[in-house]
Amino acid sequence: MALRKRLLGSSGIEITTVGLGTWAIGGGGWLFGWGQQDDEQSIAAIRRAVELGINWVDTAAIYGLGHSEEVVGRALKGIPAAQRPLVFTKCGLTPDRNKPFEAPVRDLRPETIRRECEASLRRLGIERIDLYQFHWPDESGTPVEDSWGEMKRLIEEGKVRAAGVSNFNVPLLERCVRVSHVDSLQPPFSAIRRGSAEELIPWCAAHGTGVIVYSPMQAGLLTDRFTAERVSKFAQDDWRRNSPEFREPNLGRNLRLRDALRPIANRYGTTVATIAVAWAASWPGVTGAIVGARSAGQVEGWVRAGEIELSREDIDQIARAIEATHAGIGPSRPRSLKATAD
Repeated sequence: MALRKRLLGSSGIEITTVGLGTWAIGGGGWLFGWGQQDDEQSIAAIRRAVELGINWVDTAAIYGLGHSEEVVGRALKGIPAAQRPLVFTKCGLTPDRNKPFEAPVRDLRPETIRRECEASLRRLGIERIDLYQFHWPDESGTPVEDSWGEMKRLIEEGKVRAAGVSNFNVPLLERCVRVSHVDSLQPPFSAIRRGSAEELIPWCAAHGTGVIVYSPMQAGLLTDRFTAERVSKFAQDDWRRNSPEFREPNLGRNLRLRDALRPIANRYGTTVATIAVAWAASWPGVTGAIVGARSAGQVEGWVRAGEIELSREDIDQIARAIEATHAGIGPSRPRSLKATAD
């Protein structure tokens, strides 16, 4: 499978336009868990993604309170060194392990960043993290300049290759770049949650910062088989139970948008999930999209998004569906299409 690749900003790292996200494989038992998972199936998903040409895996220390990184590390051991994917992970969320269902502390003190980096390297079984990211802005009172300075030191020491942030706004990005270049931003972005296209993605394009978006399928909503009935069957520790997008009236709007993607999927002979991911990856300024999977079959269900290039007509058809269903918020189409579509 010939997956397209793009440079991640000015980092020199080339990534496929889809990467494997491992939030869900962290399992249940914590605030943002997805319920219990099968580790062997998760490992099979990672290895199948690599076999199909995906060249990066995104994880985080908080996923499963370290379990996701451990699973990724186990999967890497079974992949020949020459074929191993790039490993991206994140820091800055400190949980209370005695109270796993309470919100973790957003802590980007330099000593915390360094401690988390060392722990992630051990769990992953690697010597250098290809892309290390701050998961959320700090709430400990630490100036972001101090935090980003520590990230710069980790790069100088060879523990980290490139540095990025997740869920940051433009003012925080501006403060970071005064210390050192920001190689990537990881914002939420899907046909439902489109707010990042307003200001964040254009800022990154103007500053040589790559963009790897997360939740392009909106945590499963924009997939072929998702139904309203399925929500009632979520595990008790599945975070989606409490998400507004999985409740009415949003749920109905979101599923109507999903249904509107079916004709496009049929034209390409693929799945709705593939079209949803391809839409996110096609947005100007986006480098790649993180897509979760908990089995090899799930990977096979959306991997073609990495080779499909949607036409202007496809993107305009999706924009009209967004506007008709009133699903989500944010721009419905890239600015470059507005002159011909409006």
